[in-house]
Parts: sequence; C-alpha cells; structure tokens
Amino acid sequence: MLNVFIPLLNYIKETLHLSPSQRMAPPATGSSPLAKVLTEDLMRGKDVLGIASLSAQELHLIIDTAQQLYINKFDDTQTLFAKGQTLVMLFEKPSLRTRVTFEAGMTQLGGHAIYMEGQLGLREPVSDVAKNLDRWVDCIMARTFEHKTVEILAANSKIPVINGLSDLEHPCQALADFQTILQHKGKFKGLKLAFIGDGNNVANSLMLLAAKVGTDFALGCPAGYEPNADILNLAKQEALKTGATITVTNDPIEAIKNADVVYTDVWISMGEEAQTDKALAFKNFQVDSKLMSYAKSDSIFMHCLPAHRGEEVEGLVIDGPQSVVYDQAENRLHAQKAIMSLVM
Repeated sequence: MLNVFIPLLNYIKETLHLSPSQRMAPPATGSSPLAKVLTEDLMRGKDVLGIASLSAQELHLIIDTAQQLYINKFDDTQTLFAKGQTLVMLFEKPSLRTRVTFEAGMTQLGGHAIYMEGQLGLREPVSDVAKNLDRWVDCIMARTFEHKTVEILAANSKIPVINGLSDLEHPCQALADFQTILQHKGKFKGLKLAFIGDGNNVANSLMLLAAKVGTDFALGCPAGYEPNADILNLAKQEALKTGATITVTNDPIEAIKNADVVYTDVWISMGEEAQTDKALAFKNFQVDSKLMSYAKSDSIFMHCLPAHRGEEVEGLVIDGPQSVVYDQAENRLHAQKAIMSLVM
C-alpha cells in the first residue's frame, strides 16, 4: 500500500520545490574523499579570531575543505570529524544563520552543540568563563559585540575559539562568501569585488580575504564610514604580495564600475538602532538596478543577510537573477563545518 503513495509524494515535492532531506549515508563505493580531512593538522587547535590571523594557505585550506563538504554533503564520513566532541556557542546578540549553521554543522560532524545567550562579563569576568569552558568542552564559538571579548576568551583557554561575529571582523561570513564566489566565478584572481555601504566588520573581513587571495577590492562608502585604519593598512600590505588592488572611495559608482561581485550590508547593524541619522548618510548608496548597471553584465549580487529591502538594496536586485544570497547562506554551513573540522 505504501508504494502507491511514493510517486504521489515525489510529485508533490517536485511541484512545491521542497528541499530534500539533509540525512547522510555512507559513500556508495570506495573510500570517502572527505577522509583526508581527519589527517589534516595544519590548523589543529588554532583560534580563528579573524581573517587577519589566517595565512593565505590556511584560507585556501578552509575554502577547499568547505567545497569538499559541499560537494559531498550527504557523505556520513563527516560524522567522524567531531565524534564525541562538544562546541559551546556564546551569543551576546540574536542570530538565525550563525546559530543554526553552527549547531546543525556540529550535529552533522558527529558532535554536540550547547547554546548560551547573554552578555558576557556581567555575572563573572570573561576570563573566568573561558577557564571554566576550557575544562568542559572542545571548542568555543562566540558572537559578541566587542572584538576584545573573543580575544579574552582565546587568551584564557587552550581549546580553539572561533569568532562568530564581532565589531571588528566576521571571518565565517567572509569565508562562506569567497566559497560562493569560487562556485560562481571559478577563481579569485582577476576578479573585482565591490562593497557598497558601511566599512564595517563584514567589509573588513572581505577586504582582508580579497587581499590575501588576489581579488581586487573596492569599498564605496560615505565620508566618515571608512574601514578600520589598521585593517585597511594590513589589507594593502597583503595586496602587495598577491597583486590585488585595494580602493576606498566615497563614490559608489567608482567603486562598483566593472565589478564581478557586488556586495552590500545593512546600514544600521544590530546594537546601532539608536543611530537614526546614519541612514541619511547612506541615502545615495542603495544598490539598485541603476547602480548595478555599472558593474559587469555577468556580475553577481551578494548580501550577508538579514536585508532591508528598500534601504541598502532594491528588491529587484536582491530577488533578481544576479542574486546569490541564498547560496551564501547555505555556504555558512559548509564553511563553518570546515573550520570546526580543521581546528577541533
């Protein structure tokens, strides 16, 4: 009787475009292409606090591993990567993508994740939190307001600490983004990435990663919203090694001209809601169809989400054919699984 309903069920899934199950299975034949990740020790035990602290070799290793996890996403060899291990996730601010992808990722790697939300340093010093967690779990992921918090966690624990987002950098987002760029463009060198908007944590990490892998980077932002000066200087130093160019301009058209990749982010980040006048400074920096016309005709549009349609981006752009925002969101899972697989 059950067999009668299987064709109908498949038809409903195809008609409604339902996602397939995420359940994994052993490799069909031979050895798994993922098995080599278990013996890759270049980054074992390393903190991932930002793109600034990662070498070009380490960045390529993470992205290559993330691609292998993406291609072999249903291979259950990955359940050996974190078998018996525990990740604690510390959140000072709410999250969708970071929360779900780290927790689901840890499950898929065969481990377990513990979620904790609240501002660190109130009940007890951040250093004490780190020293306690060091005795109980195998890895810490922290999504914090201040970058100093993740630095204190790392300084006071022997286990790896991963920056899930801070006010200085968002390394996990940038790694997923460059994995997405590789999937759509097939390379890093010879491309131009244009970021339109605030020189914020996402822009900082993208700029550094671009410089280290040889991608030209241009930031178009209002005066007074340029990126962190130390990050900008470091990016320019790294760009000298790879031949990339780093440009910061207050003209969005200059920034986006001939871009292969166009990227934007919200104008007012979580925790900045009181800065109501900030949006006025960005009124000419919306990524709309007209601005996109200055980029290459085959350019892709990216946004780290959540997005405010009608503010930093026009709905026709983010929901249009050039948008790859949901590919980015999926790759948060694979990039973060790659980081955990390599450091734990």
